[in-house]
Formats: sequence, C-alpha cells, structure tokens
Amino acid sequence: MTRVWLPHSPEAFGGLPAGLDADVWTGGEDLPASADEVEFIVLPFGVTPDVIRRITGLPRLRAIQLLSAGAEHVRPYVPGHIMLCNARGAHDAATAEWVVGAIVAHTRNFPRFIAAQKIGKHWDSTVSDTVAGKRVLIIGYGSIGAAVERRLAGWEVEIDRVARHARAGVHAIDELPDFLKDADIVVILLPVTDETRQLVNKEFLTALKDGALLVNAARGVIVDTDALLEALNSGRIGAALDVTDPEPLPDGHPLWSAPGLLLTPHVGGAVHSSRQNAYAVVRAQLARLAAGQPLQNVIGRLGY
Repeated sequence: MTRVWLPHSPEAFGGLPAGLDADVWTGGEDLPASADEVEFIVLPFGVTPDVIRRITGLPRLRAIQLLSAGAEHVRPYVPGHIMLCNARGAHDAATAEWVVGAIVAHTRNFPRFIAAQKIGKHWDSTVSDTVAGKRVLIIGYGSIGAAVERRLAGWEVEIDRVARHARAGVHAIDELPDFLKDADIVVILLPVTDETRQLVNKEFLTALKDGALLVNAARGVIVDTDALLEALNSGRIGAALDVTDPEPLPDGHPLWSAPGLLLTPHVGGAVHSSRQNAYAVVRAQLARLAAGQPLQNVIGRLGY
C-alpha cells in the first residue's frame, strides 16, 4: 500500500483507488503517525515554511501536490529529490473570466460609472474605447492563456502569444521587445521565477504604446510597483491588477488611488467551485499514483 496524506477525508476526493491508504493532515505541526511511511502529500493551504521544511525531510516522501497553480510559496523549500506538482488547469476558467472581465470593465469605463452611481447625483455619460480591434499580448501562455484566448474568440482581436519557451504558435520571452510596442492589451500570466520577478519594469512599461492596458492576473512581484505607479500617474497607460506587491495592499498605499487602475483583491480564482476543481486534479493524480503512471503538472517540466 502507498501511503498518502490528504487535507480532507478520501470521500472528498471521490474515494481512494486500490493500492492507496490515506491519513488526513490539515497542515499543522502535529504530523500523522504515518510520517515515516508517507510517499505523497497533498499540501493544504496556509502551511508555514517551517512545516514544509519538516515534511520534506520525511524518509519516504517522493511527491508533494499543490492545490494552487502558483508554486513560488513552496518551491524554495522543496529539495530536488522530491517531485513538486501544481494544480494546473484547476483555476483556468475562473482566472480567464477575471482577465476578460477586467479588460472589458477597464476598456468600457465601468469603474468610472460605478463611482458615479455611488455618488448618485451625476449622469456621467461619456464615450469609451472598444475591445474589438485590439491587439492582445499574452505573456505566460499556458493553460490559462489558452483559456483567455478561447474566451476572446469572436471579439475581433488579434492575439500574440509569448512564453518562457518557444513552441508552435508561441514565441519565446526573449522576443518580447518585438511585441510590446504593438500591444494594446498586455496580459501577464507568468509563474514567479528569478527571471520573471519584476519583469514588468520601467523599461518594459516605457516600451508600451500610449493608451495600452496592463492586466496582471499572475503574481504581484512580476511587476515593479514603483515603475507602474510612475506610468499610471503619467496618464500614459492603464492597468487592471488582481495581484499586487506588496500583498495584501496596505491601507494608504499609493496604488489605492492611482489613476487608470482597476484593482481587485486576488480573487481571480476565488469562485465557489475552486476547491472541487482543485480536488479533481488531485483525484486524477491519485489514480496515476495507484496505477504506477508518471504524475502530471510537475514543476520544472511545464511548457510556459
């Protein structure tokens, strides 16, 4: 029997395949009695770095499965002999909906109209731009990027695709300067790595055309906050952010009042079905584990 740890009872995952045995571990410092036997751990949300370091020292552990697509909060603490898998695909639809919704809301002046509605005294009629006819650059073109593109199908836009590694129809990130100058909308969907941290810096933002819209649904640290504030305050570009650096955004931070910014509190994947979607990924991984098949979504083998 292969021992696994799950954040909820096996019934929440549709039961266990034959050949697996499970303990429930919710992420606390007290580990189950099977600590010397566990080979596969589904990491609950909110586990501290100290506890992550502790479990990576368990003698038989060979794989950690995340419930999130992002892995930067765990990856630094996982040694190379332990496989780290993310929940790629679980949050694609929700995040893609946020991206397209943010594009439409910003382009059609929804924040302005909501502000006028709250005041309740002024019929603030004005013309807006359209999404149709825009050139959309997706940086970090993986499964979420593909979901964004599917949702923009029929919107009369052109799509350029950039990822960390080139493949058919997708350009490498070192070609990025060739695309920035022509983009009307730039969507950031990159994972956090040493190469992507503060990729969106002053040089990047200066390369954008006047009136461009930056949309970040990835992680706040990919954007240089000071450089973005400078660009927003100049009125030259707009932005829609679901993530910030720092995060949570402190009271009184300049981003709260920055002009041309649509801001949401990291809710791109926060939908009622998010846990069920992540658990479906886990259920598929458990089936592979029981069958002796290679695990999927292994960090470091992703093609974006």
